[in-house]
Amino acid sequence: MTSAMLTDFLKSLGLLGAFLLLGVFIRANVKIFQKTFIPAGVIGGFLLLILGPQCINILPVPKEWFSIYSLLPGVLIVPVVAAVPLGLNIGSGKNTDSDVLKNVIPLIGIGLGASMFQFAVGYGTHVLFSGQDLYDVFGIELAIGFVGGHGTAGTLGNILSGLNLPYWQTSQGVATTTATFGIVGGILIGIGLINWAARHGHTALLKKPADIPEPLRIGYQKDMSKQNSIGRETTLSSSIDTVAFHAAIIFVACGLAYIVLSFTKKFKIPVLSSISVWAYAMIVMFIIWGIMRKLNLSYLVDDKVKSKISGSFTEYAVIAAIASLPIKAVAAYIVPILVMVVVGYIVTTGILFIFCKKYLKGYWFEQMIGTFGMSTGVFLTGVLLLRVCDPNLESPALANYSLSYTITSIIYFAMLNLFIMLPMSSGAGVTTMVATGIGTVILIATIISSRILFGKEFKGN
Repeated sequence: MTSAMLTDFLKSLGLLGAFLLLGVFIRANVKIFQKTFIPAGVIGGFLLLILGPQCINILPVPKEWFSIYSLLPGVLIVPVVAAVPLGLNIGSGKNTDSDVLKNVIPLIGIGLGASMFQFAVGYGTHVLFSGQDLYDVFGIELAIGFVGGHGTAGTLGNILSGLNLPYWQTSQGVATTTATFGIVGGILIGIGLINWAARHGHTALLKKPADIPEPLRIGYQKDMSKQNSIGRETTLSSSIDTVAFHAAIIFVACGLAYIVLSFTKKFKIPVLSSISVWAYAMIVMFIIWGIMRKLNLSYLVDDKVKSKISGSFTEYAVIAAIASLPIKAVAAYIVPILVMVVVGYIVTTGILFIFCKKYLKGYWFEQMIGTFGMSTGVFLTGVLLLRVCDPNLESPALANYSLSYTITSIIYFAMLNLFIMLPMSSGAGVTTMVATGIGTVILIATIISSRILFGKEFKGN
């Protein structure tokens, strides 16, 4: 790689940055984007897509930049996933209501069960439209886009590209499309559910539908005294900047993951050589974080700082994935995409509503709406919906939702390879049955755990 190539890459990032800022401005000033809570990266990404070479082509920039953008999400998702275990401290939170704390276990099962049935719906749609010329893994994009979000679309592209599959960019584009449907539809459905629940007395704290605070709508807090801190300064700049220190740990995990993967490929180790690099990155980070805790160095890591670093990578992964969306290829699958998205809404909403209402004890709706936001968008979507029905975060729902999300996301990523490799070896029909079977077992286990934790006398809310 030459200096000119690196300079060109930096210029291409400058264009992404410009459209990210443009997305922030549009979000803050256009009511429809405020009401639907569409992130600035999504707004900027679609605007760049429209103005770029795939649509009206009026930007005086090289087309090669958009080829870089299509590859960027698959690269950036590696440090994003690697960062997940860093700072993980399960069980350190305080909660005086033991019954509410017990909800974490069934909530994990409900979230996982919903994601498994999303895989089933996606591949079931593949079977339904088997007469069309669908590529092997068409259908996985529902769960990737809904539970994973725009950033995880890059994970899918990374895996399929690593397998040298020619349709990796199309699949990444379809996943980006379902993620957009998921985050917009999820928020609209979520707001509707909150209004219904408030009117029918199912919300523990919200007695009537409330207006969403302006900072949440426009995307920033004008009052400096109310702006939150992004974390602790765990190291001093006289030695190393805190953000640089956290980033260094993440990059080390990524580097080691690539070394491990290249080792398994060099010696052609069965199974291990087919595991994606981001999975190894997560495993390596678990080891690094475990060593740091054993050496009593956990004070050097702040979860908020780590989250801001991975969040920044995600922002650029999202806008790059959308800007490079292969419109013509995705348009060819628009009918099955719409079918699986609509069915996905119904199945996800049904599972979460029924099981949370029946098998969670205390603040069931607040925990359900947070998990619903995560299951159709991203973690922050769940927090957003939770803030609407619990403005001051007085309930323990956020703590339970955060903990269940952490564990669910780890298990979800661990199972991702299964639902990518299985349809290529056994077909979409078998994959649908496997996903349905796993989802059913998880939900049955959820029922059993609820009965054990809350007793047989608990009959739901």
